[in-house]
Amino acid sequence: MKISIPCFILFSLFSCVSEKSNVLHELVICGDNKVWIIDKEKSEGSNVEVIWKWEISDVSGQIPDEYQNYLKSMDECKFVDNNSKLLVASSSGGVLLIDRETKKCLFHAYAPMAHSVDLLPDNKIAVALSTNPNGNSLEIYDINQSNVVLFKDSLYSGHGSVWMEKRQRFYALGYDMLREYSLVNWNTSMPKLKLEREWIIPAEGGHDLSKVSDNEILVSDHHGVSLFDIDKETFMPFVPLDTVQNIKSVNYNMKTKELIYTKAEVSWWTHNIYIHNPDKVITISEINLYKVRPNSYQK
Repeated sequence: MKISIPCFILFSLFSCVSEKSNVLHELVICGDNKVWIIDKEKSEGSNVEVIWKWEISDVSGQIPDEYQNYLKSMDECKFVDNNSKLLVASSSGGVLLIDRETKKCLFHAYAPMAHSVDLLPDNKIAVALSTNPNGNSLEIYDINQSNVVLFKDSLYSGHGSVWMEKRQRFYALGYDMLREYSLVNWNTSMPKLKLEREWIIPAEGGHDLSKVSDNEILVSDHHGVSLFDIDKETFMPFVPLDTVQNIKSVNYNMKTKELIYTKAEVSWWTHNIYIHNPDKVITISEINLYKVRPNSYQK
């Protein structure tokens, strides 16, 4: 018996597959006062396919004018909330949550030398700072309360962070230390991060973390990248990048199995994005890059 499938169903299925595939091609990059989303499949060398652009002037009138001075050196931008929003951390001192469609600012905070930022459960934002007037720190905010610090913990030279959903644990990377935190009183007005464990990383100068599986994290430092097994509590050299020095961002895209990284080439910055599988380089001469992030598309 031949079964006929209505055309609109076939079109819907094709559209969903196509949308997911296209989204997985996206990389979000930031530097100076700009954020771009590019298509990595259509970009190579200096030929860059830009999908979306944002800069400080787009939030003029939405946040205090003086606050815009804290957004001059954007270090990290991450896709959150199923690609609908972007979290930005700036080493000049600013943190933003941007609505991708409207380009409106949904949250802002002053966080000195913010290097890494994550959206945690119940709309909480975690920020790792490398410098703070009151000492280096890890801070927690609620997206509905701009500039209100709900919790603070000491973390020397915080540069990387990652939320492990299945483990319900948050991991933060400092200069020579990797920490594991659990969430306490999380759905109250006084959420806390409880330090569960900490480990000395193989080399000093920790820079970034990336989830590889529900049990493994990539850890980058001044001298290369290690693979950390959480259950075994062991660090092993991550051979593709174990001798690449001064890696600033390391990403393993669990959906596409790609390895994407940046490394310092001009002082702390670079203009190049390195992609494995297959190997290629994308050059963004218009922006001083620090960290880049792929879209993992969680739907």
